[in-house]
Amino acid sequence: MPLPAQLHITLPIWVLELDLSGRDFSTDAAKVAFAIELSKHNVERQSGGPFGAAVFSAQHQLIAVGVNRVVRQSCSLAHAETMAFMLAQQRLQRFRLNEDGGPITLATSAQPCCQCYGATVWAGIDRLLIGARAEDVMALTAFDEGPLPTDWVGELNQRGIEVVRDVLREAACAVLKAYGELGGPNY
Repeated sequence: MPLPAQLHITLPIWVLELDLSGRDFSTDAAKVAFAIELSKHNVERQSGGPFGAAVFSAQHQLIAVGVNRVVRQSCSLAHAETMAFMLAQQRLQRFRLNEDGGPITLATSAQPCCQCYGATVWAGIDRLLIGARAEDVMALTAFDEGPLPTDWVGELNQRGIEVVRDVLREAACAVLKAYGELGGPNY
């Protein structure tokens, strides 16, 4: 049997049906609200776990989105943040998203896990906006977010990444709670 030489990972089809006309993403709250909206859709449509992420340009333009697709795609790397990174990198045709000098923002419904923390550094993110905290994720669901450096925010700051936490935290936690109450379905 030959080794696989290609990978095909997709977002759910409902992402293509999102109405983005007239959306204003100029504030941090608007960006995180959109990431939370993605996470909620993912749970309600049973297409993945309760996580959403979006990458924005310096001009507040939406570049790419991601939702958790781990179980549906049989890929432990298919987290919302990494999906958004990969799609943004494809769209911009560069692996360092901030290569052109403009600040790139990642908005997440929840704090990146240990995997997505590292990917944030290498993807070229300048601003990280976070809804729920890792402790919220672990208290409200069965997810293990993995180990991070004790001063993970300081480590990101040292690499030029501004971190803004607790943006719409309650709304983000509501999605996590709903998912957890469903027993953490494997979709």
